[in-house]
Amino acid sequence: MCHVIVTCRSMLWTLLSIVVAFAELIAFMSADWLIGKAKPSSSEDVDNRTGGSQEPYRPTLGIYGRCTRISHMQFSRRDTLCGPYAENFNEIASGFWQATAIFLAVGIMILCAVAFVSVFTMCVQSIMKKSIFNVCGLLQGIAGLFLILGLIIYPAGWGCQKAISYCGPYASAYKLGDCSVGWAFYTAIGGTILTFICAVFSAQAEIATSSDKVQEEIEEGKNLICLL
Repeated sequence: MCHVIVTCRSMLWTLLSIVVAFAELIAFMSADWLIGKAKPSSSEDVDNRTGGSQEPYRPTLGIYGRCTRISHMQFSRRDTLCGPYAENFNEIASGFWQATAIFLAVGIMILCAVAFVSVFTMCVQSIMKKSIFNVCGLLQGIAGLFLILGLIIYPAGWGCQKAISYCGPYASAYKLGDCSVGWAFYTAIGGTILTFICAVFSAQAEIATSSDKVQEEIEEGKNLICLL
């Protein structure tokens, strides 16, 4: 018989697992890993609301994507265009970024799988006599290691030609040049830290769902058990 067991700690772990997976996925897909040096404004860069010149635009560069401003000559205006600069894996600008993409992709796939499974832990707490919480916590720890490797390797690619075109000639491995780090890189770091927090917190979720109070309510014949 299936017993639906909901506790504060198990629900918090489930929510954190889902948030971490989405945060890492969004960061990976974003082009805001590097913010390039400012492009000087031209006579065409006019703010339609104020009539004055717009602030200099700073293009952004991701692992496989980028955002830049394109000009529409017939309309005398400029739009921001975002999309992948690499049509396939081999066209990613640096071998280091290719390795980063692999490590991050593996880590994110594991996190997404755990996030999917975590939704069902309310009904199924063990499989083959193994706690699902403990197995998921172990997988989250492994995913965190892949994410760390990807984030450590990523700055080594700052010396590639693509990064130099955005960051200036002084950009090199682990040196930003005229660029600054974008929100996606910080989000990936924050998500990695939360991944390890989730891995540790999974043990607390397992303890909460197998406590004596839960067992007492199961023995009383309750199928829906909600505990604070």
